[in-house]
Amino acid sequence: MFDQILTFLDQGLLGLSGWQTLLVGLILVQSTIACVTIYLHRHQAHRGLDMNPVLAHICRLWLWMSTGMLTKQWVAIHRKHHAKCETEDDPHSPMIDGINKVLWDGVSLYKNEARKQDTLDDYGHGTPDDWVENNVYTKYKQGGIYLNLVLDVLLFGVAGIAVWAIQMIWIPFHAAGVINGLGHYWGYRNYETQDAATNLWPLGIWIGGEELHNNHHAFPSSAKFSMKWWEFDIGWMYIKILSALGLVKVKKVAPKPHMDKSRDTIDLETIKAVFANRLHVMANYAKQVTLPVLSQQNCVDSACQKGLRKAKSLLVREYPQLDDSKKSELQEVLASNKELKTVYDFRVRLQDVWSRAAASHETLVQALKEWCEQAEATGIKVLEDFSKSLRNYSPTPS
Repeated sequence: MFDQILTFLDQGLLGLSGWQTLLVGLILVQSTIACVTIYLHRHQAHRGLDMNPVLAHICRLWLWMSTGMLTKQWVAIHRKHHAKCETEDDPHSPMIDGINKVLWDGVSLYKNEARKQDTLDDYGHGTPDDWVENNVYTKYKQGGIYLNLVLDVLLFGVAGIAVWAIQMIWIPFHAAGVINGLGHYWGYRNYETQDAATNLWPLGIWIGGEELHNNHHAFPSSAKFSMKWWEFDIGWMYIKILSALGLVKVKKVAPKPHMDKSRDTIDLETIKAVFANRLHVMANYAKQVTLPVLSQQNCVDSACQKGLRKAKSLLVREYPQLDDSKKSELQEVLASNKELKTVYDFRVRLQDVWSRAAASHETLVQALKEWCEQAEATGIKVLEDFSKSLRNYSPTPS
């Protein structure tokens, strides 16, 4: 009898080896990540896809057990993050709270925001409000975590405590810390969004595709986070499999520019297409205009060369995202280089067209026509070519 007890404590009901237990533990945490990115993030927060109700509730149950998180709280905090990004009202911005605070103590920022009823009321609409949510998940918020601990010990023996501990720290660190922290602090950017969001890594595997954070902020309602051919979003792979099984239905993905080389006029259709793809347009402007002009500049001394190298990121970054020292550096470069200043000014003026969304259609068409005419009159070949390419934008065929 004593030997049986020792065997149970050592191996649990499953009788797995150490490596097998580790593998199952990794599968469990990846299941939690899949529920966060597919159910909480892409389905509930942004409505990028619809989920089978049974599958959605399985995700709710598993998240209750593996994280103790409530759907309404997570969704409300995340929506507020998008609405107030990089401001004093952002629940978790490293630009405001500091990278160390968000990276290592992001869970406390989450908990503090979850206590604010106005956040839940303003941003938590459309989330589950049924009997189970109110009388089980919310009422016994920590109950699922303890139930998970009991099950882990029963299944894995004493090693189940370690499996449970890994489950408990995985999401708080990787989601509340790494994504909310490093995902607004370090990495590369495909799109110059109004916030500081970055892609941590082109292979979105370890954290369910959430690593492609800049892509997500550029197109929040897209169910697919990967944008470049060399990026991989494992969350999207899960979605495609579930879609093939009839368990999810994709509603929204990021738009792709449709170019019609036979078009050579700027009209309302052009405005609609350019506006819908404005982030793509600005990314192309950096690649096709700003950086080529920068590479053509000649310097006679090392200080000038150093200034131009530093200018590479400054010229394409959103101006409000630059601190005072970076703004000063940018202005120095522009003041000493007429051609760079010209293409930078035209970049700002093109963005100004987007800000006139409330203007009449005729005003928008005229504004883009004027921009193109003046760009083509600068004598800067790459700017002229880019201006002409804008005429090729057309609505995506249905």
